[in-house]
Amino acid sequence: MSGSKSGRTIFRVGGTIAMIVLAGMGGWLFVVHELKQRVLEMLGPLGTAERIDVSFNRITLTRVHLRASQNWPAADVFRAERVVFDLDMRALLSDRVHVLNVRAEGYYLSAVRSADGHMRLLANLSQSAREANGQSVAAATRASGDKLIDHVALGHGTIEFFDQTVQKPAYRILITDVRATIDHLHFPDLTDTSTFDLTGLIKGPSHTGGVSVAGWIKIASSDSQTHATLRNVDISELDPYLPKEASSKGKARSSTIDLTLDAAVRNYHIHAPGTLTLNHFQLAENSNGNPVDKLLSIPGKAAVAALTDHQGQIRLKFELDGNVRDPKFSLNESLSEHLAAGFANALGASAAGVAKGAGETMEGIGNALLNLLPR
Repeated sequence: MSGSKSGRTIFRVGGTIAMIVLAGMGGWLFVVHELKQRVLEMLGPLGTAERIDVSFNRITLTRVHLRASQNWPAADVFRAERVVFDLDMRALLSDRVHVLNVRAEGYYLSAVRSADGHMRLLANLSQSAREANGQSVAAATRASGDKLIDHVALGHGTIEFFDQTVQKPAYRILITDVRATIDHLHFPDLTDTSTFDLTGLIKGPSHTGGVSVAGWIKIASSDSQTHATLRNVDISELDPYLPKEASSKGKARSSTIDLTLDAAVRNYHIHAPGTLTLNHFQLAENSNGNPVDKLLSIPGKAAVAALTDHQGQIRLKFELDGNVRDPKFSLNESLSEHLAAGFANALGASAAGVAKGAGETMEGIGNALLNLLPR
């Protein structure tokens, strides 16, 4: 009898354990299903992932692809060979999403600065864009709900930047080997302070330059503090941002650019002192064969030589200051104007110094220098 009771007890315990295991498996499968649904909602109607793997606290997406919507200058908004999300599983018990880490490898990202100066990244993931692209209102609302991302790491990727403020069609800059980190992104309000650090390469026809940007920003208000540098970038890659006289399409034959900029934005007011350095700057040779034009180009070359230091550099200091919401204030025009003014001041000082010893010859040089200044 006792053996029979013992057997029944073991059977009941075993059955209970089996039920718990099955319930646990069922619960886990439900969690996996919910996580995959949230990922699909996050990707939106124009996004796909070839594979979605879910472990206890991690989601791995393979071959992620976010297609661009209409009027976007690139075919894709984002794509990556692999994206990994490390999750705070406790947050899954609520409607809140808390992501501890995001890592993207082998990625491509396109960014657009629209004609009104607004930066657009992953624009088709906004709630309005989701609804316009066919996602249900409920799904779009959930996908745009409260989310906190502690840390984002982007390794060895490419950013294609389209700037509609300087020309139409948009001017394109390709930044390769981009490594970036972003800390503390709180959606959808984006009122908290986020920090960032980005480095990459800009490949030109003659040189490969470096770019770095680091600082903090409150995305909702645009308040920010940024330190940006360019090193050894071909002048042709930045033509639209330079005064004609310093551009490769103007009178510059060859040069690379170094730039240091410290920009602060508070209440939509920008203050940004910086230094632009032209390395081995040379004027283009006159190609029409006219001996008079060749003769007139000599003073300009002499002035450039006078500006150039023993390291082969021309340094121009500038300072941007204005309200970024003022329709009369254009960051690009302001930068060009300040650089042109710095170029003019430097030329004037050097020409004056040379004129002391050159007499009437420098009068011709001074007149020829006018061709280097904006009209």
